[in-house]
Amino acid sequence: MRVTCTGATGFLGPGLVQGLLEAGHTVHVLSRNVEHALGRLPAGVTGSYFDGSTPLSPDALAGAEGVVHLAGEPVDQRWTHEAKHRIHLSRVEGTRVLVEAMKQAGSVRHFVCASAVGFYGGARAGQTLTEEDPPGDDFLAHVCQDWEAQALRAEEAGIRTVRLRIGVVLHPAGGVLHRMLPVFRMGAGAKVGNGQQYVSWVHREDLFQLMRFALEHTAMSGPVNATSPEPVTNATFAHMLGAVLERPAALSVPGVVLKARFGEMARVALEGQRVMPRRALEAGFQFRYPDLTGALRDLLSP
Repeated sequence: MRVTCTGATGFLGPGLVQGLLEAGHTVHVLSRNVEHALGRLPAGVTGSYFDGSTPLSPDALAGAEGVVHLAGEPVDQRWTHEAKHRIHLSRVEGTRVLVEAMKQAGSVRHFVCASAVGFYGGARAGQTLTEEDPPGDDFLAHVCQDWEAQALRAEEAGIRTVRLRIGVVLHPAGGVLHRMLPVFRMGAGAKVGNGQQYVSWVHREDLFQLMRFALEHTAMSGPVNATSPEPVTNATFAHMLGAVLERPAALSVPGVVLKARFGEMARVALEGQRVMPRRALEAGFQFRYPDLTGALRDLLSP
């Protein structure tokens, strides 16, 4: 299959592209800096310019049967008014522009669009959430709803569409785990707030495999939670990470400290969601790393 990907130079892009190539697919990437993108990717990948805001020529998708859309402004920053605007615009407008080009190109049959477990909102008191549950009512929930609404325009045009609601992606090269490791390795690991909020996590390799599964399995469509089937509380996460690193993790970071540093964005860490990947499991997807200890040992082994 000829697959076009956005976000190919981010935390997830290079690994996804490598996996697609190993599976026999042909890959074309859309990027603001095509030369830089191709320099980070394996030989044989091609590229076209895409800034996520101006109209995209359908020629950039010529011959593409599948599209995987990952591009978007990072959420893990202080949510100033300007940052919120960038976060919302990059996801909603970027998806709208991409879908419009897909419709005009006429060749695309399969669309996998990233979303996030933020769709469900925070402060749900440990409620187990599946794809059947309604959205939340905070900033990230509204971003995800608007984001997915644009992806649904592809579905309405007859393109099979999967909306992957991605949880906390674990890998030492980036994301939350990358930021936590220096502190935990010093023996200063800590839970956040009361530690009872849930972390819906996923090993990065399992996420890559689920993206490919969603692209290749034509019976799958609609929202799909991209999280491990064993979410844990923040306190358990801190304890397990400390145990794998053989370091103490008995401290606690008060919520007020996190709010002072990150403002409204601190709610993501202080509230969390307990999300289950019901539709992925029902479709037959098998997680290689379903439990946190096994995932951390794989990621952090010497």
